[in-house]
Amino acid sequence: MFSWSNKNGKKKDPELFQTVSDGLRRLYRTKLFPLEDTYRFHDFHSPALEDADFDNKPMVLLVGQYSTGKTTFIRHLMEQDFPGMRIGPEPTTDSFIAVMHGDQEGVIPGNALVVDPKKPFRKLNAFGNAFLNRFMCAQMPNPVLESISIIDTPGILSGEKQRISRGYDFAAVLEWFAERVDRIILLFDAHKLDISDEFSEVIRALKNHEDKMRVVLNKADQIGTQQLMRVYGALMWSLGKIINTPEVVRVYIGSFWAQPLLVPDNRKLFEAEEQDLFRDIQGLPRNAALRKLNDLIKRARLAKVHAYIISSLKKEMPSVFGKDNKKKELIANLGEIYLKIEKEHQISPGDFPNLKKMQEILAGQDFTKFQAMKQKQLEAVEDMLANDIAKLMILVRQEEAAMPSQSVQGGAFEGTMNGPFGHGYGEGAGEGIDELEWVVGRDKPSYDEIFYTLSPVNGKVSGAMAKKEMVKSKLPNTVLGKIWKLADVDKDGFLDDDEFALANHLIKVKLEGHELPAELPEHLVPPSKRCLE
Repeated sequence: MFSWSNKNGKKKDPELFQTVSDGLRRLYRTKLFPLEDTYRFHDFHSPALEDADFDNKPMVLLVGQYSTGKTTFIRHLMEQDFPGMRIGPEPTTDSFIAVMHGDQEGVIPGNALVVDPKKPFRKLNAFGNAFLNRFMCAQMPNPVLESISIIDTPGILSGEKQRISRGYDFAAVLEWFAERVDRIILLFDAHKLDISDEFSEVIRALKNHEDKMRVVLNKADQIGTQQLMRVYGALMWSLGKIINTPEVVRVYIGSFWAQPLLVPDNRKLFEAEEQDLFRDIQGLPRNAALRKLNDLIKRARLAKVHAYIISSLKKEMPSVFGKDNKKKELIANLGEIYLKIEKEHQISPGDFPNLKKMQEILAGQDFTKFQAMKQKQLEAVEDMLANDIAKLMILVRQEEAAMPSQSVQGGAFEGTMNGPFGHGYGEGAGEGIDELEWVVGRDKPSYDEIFYTLSPVNGKVSGAMAKKEMVKSKLPNTVLGKIWKLADVDKDGFLDDDEFALANHLIKVKLEGHELPAELPEHLVPPSKRCLE
């Protein structure tokens, strides 16, 4: 439990927050929502948040052009078909499908889904029937879905005609989901990297959520290594032009389905990439509270700036005559108003909404209904950002510490957890893990030859003598120091022939590009030292 009191002049009962979700919900309702409501934030940017937005499981949004393997990717994660699933080389998925956990397998159509207060989709009714007829929830009992929900999206098509025929604003719907999900996965097919106009528009709509975005280059097993390098380079070049950020987007390369690899040359690369992506997805439940906190902060900063913009426009409006002309003038000069607010209130330019989009929405608004600045509401949001959020961060850490092992389980996530097919099993420091003989013994005769040139005393060489030989590997001292610590099993500051051989084996492991273990694995402990364990 966490508590603190409001420090205004009026005395107020301390706020008691049982969980981070409870704290975020109440802070939003009492401090941020009044500001949003006064300045019509929901008409310009994003609908009001509801209880389900704070309580729902982490969500993963899959986005990509048709036939990039989005639906197959979901099927691969869950190792199970889901209701409404269709897979094919042509555009098959024509709906948004929320794949969620349920006791019974079945489908809930969009119109019924947006009236369910337990689901975080109620505000989607604003997109109308054209969208709701293309929206459904597939419920099923699956262990993966106990921790996360997955949103499958229609394949993105090319051409203006295809975009118009949807009947709803596809990019706006994706932006709505992007604000609420924990991870956005953009899928590309290694065979067709052309990014259509609609796909470019979609990626730009996701621009404010780069921190949630991951890119998957799928079906990479269908091309050779040389071609894969070219495709990867072309993808990075294309993404750089659209996303336009200094950071390089993380791209996972692989073939995300349960079929044999057509070109197995890059098997190790695909395994490592899949494990990295799986770890990223598995960490979502543990980081969900922090993500919601981060999203609320972003929303509060935007709401604050929005309030300044609306109140400035209200202030400039004449009380009687020339309202229409003044409105047009203010919209045209909105960029100058942005600069004025930026300087006056010391606000970062990155906090302001898109100028062109804001001008388009303002054209349809009645400026006479705008509100002047209400300082108390603004101060409440300032207090929330300065004090409440900082204190809530402590509760986030407490929740994370209380559930350190919480991660996505089941489905494909179980496939490489244990046994000889775990990533890296039998490689690097794991080599020889299930062999009866000591793996270092294979090369020990050659290591012994070096050992006896170092003039051992009583069967041991000193640290200074061992160092002269070990530095020949050209590894940095920080790495060699760790190798020494692992190899000096009896911690006497000297190395006997077994320990010296072990040190050289670990150097070889590092030089081959593998990581050193934090502690010496049992199978690497020299047989002569195992009684010390």
